[in-house]
Amino acid sequence: MDQTEIIKVLIVDDHQMVRQGLRKFLDLHEDIVVIGEAEDGKRAVEMARLLQPDVILMDLVLPQMDGITATEQIRALGLPIKVIALTSFSEDDKVFPAIQAGAASYLLKDVTPDDLVDAVRAVHHGEARLHPDIARKLMQQVSQMRASSRESSINELTARERDVIRQVALGRDNREIAQELFISEKTVKTHISNLLGKLNLEHRTQLALYAIKNKLIEAK
Repeated sequence: MDQTEIIKVLIVDDHQMVRQGLRKFLDLHEDIVVIGEAEDGKRAVEMARLLQPDVILMDLVLPQMDGITATEQIRALGLPIKVIALTSFSEDDKVFPAIQAGAASYLLKDVTPDDLVDAVRAVHHGEARLHPDIARKLMQQVSQMRASSRESSINELTARERDVIRQVALGRDNREIAQELFISEKTVKTHISNLLGKLNLEHRTQLALYAIKNKLIEAK
């Protein structure tokens, strides 16, 4: 029979009752052992270096050193320690800095005991777990970044590139575009190749759709 893999956990929270509660239900699982507790960020970094836990449950609002800074310093140790941000705060000024600092998962303290245990196991094996509210925030952020990127790409088009993309959207071939814009077919090919690369597109049809979606030409 294979020996059960033990996951060593360090709990970091400035409230003793919270630490005791977390330890109580984590200790119910034979594959998880709590090897220490820390009440502030500075102590958390010291214990991470000395005890080398597999997973740290990290509160973010802590005395002496906040959880985000502590996470950065723990990640800088170069040890295979995974940090789960476990906090009451879902504001952007906590979520994104914590993930950028190296937190493998971000959970709110209203998470169920079973879901927290699942997160500890998942993070230990290289997966991630996010509270649903946090997952939505990240999806919104990615969507906003993509929209910003698309707007940036449009603004970066030269006047000539806009002319070419409009002609492509009208269904004209390279020869017709060359005649319409008074340039050579070779120049048309170069512009189209550059446009596909700049806009991260693969073929002319996508280029035409891009022009319509971004109102470079009116859809018929």
